[in-house]
Amino acid sequence: MIPPNAPFSDPEAVARYTEMPPRFVPGLDALHRMATLLLAERCAADARILVLGAGGGLELKVFATAQPGWRFAGVDPSTEMLALAGRTLGPLAARVDLHAGYIDTAPPGPFDAATCLLTLHFLPPAARVQTLAALFARLKPGAPLVVAHHSFPQAPEEKPVWLSRFAAFATASGVAAETAQGAAEGIGRQLPALSPEQDAALLADAGFVDVSLFYAALTFRGWVAYRP
Repeated sequence: MIPPNAPFSDPEAVARYTEMPPRFVPGLDALHRMATLLLAERCAADARILVLGAGGGLELKVFATAQPGWRFAGVDPSTEMLALAGRTLGPLAARVDLHAGYIDTAPPGPFDAATCLLTLHFLPPAARVQTLAALFARLKPGAPLVVAHHSFPQAPEEKPVWLSRFAAFATASGVAAETAQGAAEGIGRQLPALSPEQDAALLADAGFVDVSLFYAALTFRGWVAYRP
């Protein structure tokens, strides 16, 4: 996750991407491992997985390393970030087809599972519903979807508290205080973040069932849900 005031087409920001997310996202490594386990509950050894927001390649590398028989379609609107994903994957890239664009660019599937990590918070509610519906349409019956992104209370008296905590974590992780505070302010101004209750409801509205929270880390939440 590049802070919202750093464009994904900025070469310098892209070059720093792989080192920055762990400083901003509490428990990022554990999130990737948990996502792998949740996918593996329903996926066979030769599963095809759709990864939306695949730029950078961090989760793809974890998934592909843990499951040598899985194949992936990775989708991201930034060609620079997709190029970084290829470099991050190295020889694992042979099992990944990368597509530049949004969910409508993704192959039709059907896929055995899908993930969308640190991505949906960039989309306003209407676009999220459309994206979730398109993910739903690309999944086999019973397939899991794993999502995680900024999702925290949006009430005026609560939102600043959570953004302050986000900045404090980044600062404690080695990010310059000014940069961390700027990222928090950018999230507050620019991201159409929703509350956890709203996010869970959108998953249900898109048709997913058994929506379960599995990850909660300051301003971030993660859910696993299933196509019936």
